[in-house]
Amino acid sequence: MGIRVLVVDDQAIVRAGFVAILTAEADMTVVGEAADGDAAVAMAADLSPDLVLMDIRMPGMDGLTATRLITRHSSRTKVLVLTTFDLDAYVYEALRAGSSGFLLKDSEPEALLTAIRVVVSGDGVLAPAVTGRLIAAFAHGAPVAPEISGALNSLTHREREIMTLVATGLSNTEIGERLGLAMGTVKAHVSAVLNKLGLRDRVQATILAYESGLIRPLGMSAP
Repeated sequence: MGIRVLVVDDQAIVRAGFVAILTAEADMTVVGEAADGDAAVAMAADLSPDLVLMDIRMPGMDGLTATRLITRHSSRTKVLVLTTFDLDAYVYEALRAGSSGFLLKDSEPEALLTAIRVVVSGDGVLAPAVTGRLIAAFAHGAPVAPEISGALNSLTHREREIMTLVATGLSNTEIGERLGLAMGTVKAHVSAVLNKLGLRDRVQATILAYESGLIRPLGMSAP
């Protein structure tokens, strides 16, 4: 059945548009539609989709709360938040709730399809318009999550080095070229980082790297 997607949006016409885009793809199947967070959580538990395409602002339970509950229930189901609101607060909360990505609803259909495939493959994605402001906000002291425990200390020197390169946006291929490592070795290190820190994907690793001070924007050195 390919990639199994649950579409969540309170507007029927918007859901219909997403469904039409997804069902036209040979590798994607829409397994359900939900109009609010409560229905999304229930359907995600029942259907176990590969990905939930999640709106944020909905009546009743909002998309952020639904995302938190869905990702807490299942490590297999990924969430891609899609919204008209590109406010920084939503980005932070969506990612901290367990979302693997954040796109704006005015993104091109091809960008949406690519994002879904990227997220399901195990990586994460942020809308280009959001990424720069997200990093800039960390540089200027935006509120961050509670202080990270000693989890980072469990990483080896090589793992910390690779996590830093992931946070700067390098792909596995680019990291391998930078460090002179085989692709399989880089993948193994990235997986080890995610497993040790309890992270879902590279987006979450990037956020943690900035929040913990492992990496600083604009060339600032880490403490």
